Amino acid sequence: MTVWSAVEKEIQMLKEQREHKMLPGVKLPDELIYTLDEKQALTDKDIVVMAVASSYTRKTAHALAPLVKPGQIIVNVAKGIEEATLMTLTQVIEDEIPTADVAVLSGPSHAEEVGRGLPTSVVVGAKSQATAEYVQSIFMSPVFRVYTSPDVLGIELGSSLKNVVALAAGIADGLGYGDNAKAALITRGITEISRLGTAMGGKAETFSGLTGIGDLIVTCASMHSRNRRAGILIGQGKTYQEAMEEVQQVVEGVYSAKAAMKLAEKYHVQLPIIEQVNKVLFEGKSAADGVKELMLRDKKSEVSVASWN
Repeated sequence: MTVWSAVEKEIQMLKEQREHKMLPGVKLPDELIYTLDEKQALTDKDIVVMAVASSYTRKTAHALAPLVKPGQIIVNVAKGIEEATLMTLTQVIEDEIPTADVAVLSGPSHAEEVGRGLPTSVVVGAKSQATAEYVQSIFMSPVFRVYTSPDVLGIELGSSLKNVVALAAGIADGLGYGDNAKAALITRGITEISRLGTAMGGKAETFSGLTGIGDLIVTCASMHSRNRRAGILIGQGKTYQEAMEEVQQVVEGVYSAKAAMKLAEKYHVQLPIIEQVNKVLFEGKSAADGVKELMLRDKKSEVSVASWN
């Protein structure tokens, strides 16, 4: 197995220390090879795993395109929506490398726990059952359970939009609100994700599964979540730029928030939580006022399909 990065300092660190500074104590296998050479990383590989932040996915895919052989499987494990095009990341990769067989691997899987060998379950989505089952067989282990799904779009939407809701959950924590508020944000958040996701063609079952409610729960509740940690700082009064600098990692929810609202407008759906997150992030609205507006919206029924008889 070969690990490639465009960042020379990162490759040097991995070679010398056999661990990443963001995952202290997680020792990497000695047989791994680290390189700055894209050709070395891709040549004679059955599967290429792309773990690139959403804002760099297109640029990276474009650079790798000449080296990818027709039908080569690319498994995307990053989460996000490209703001300029409103494409999911597998769609971005397919746009740049149309001859590749692109799949997605996603679910509630913080690297801090996966690296320590703690039990984790995820989903692989692909256009063909054969590709999904092949990737499943490669990644399956006694501590890493992999399910398959044909709903690539639903998987990616769930895993991307949950980051925006996790920002809201963190903001609530930063404001000092309790478990009641967190539970409401998770519950109503998955409603918003499902509303938009099904309008775009995703399957309702996906949003009640690992990459929907499962991913949302872990991202809203865990301190491993960079989106929640950034949200806490924003709730405490910091700007999203200050929060990202302090977290020192890419906060995908910030990049997906605007895209989510553009998609909501395109598909004519309401996303009140995600709308307030956008106003807090980009329009200078105070976090407390955002929560107040959510609480004071027009009265509604929770279940639209039930009747009073």
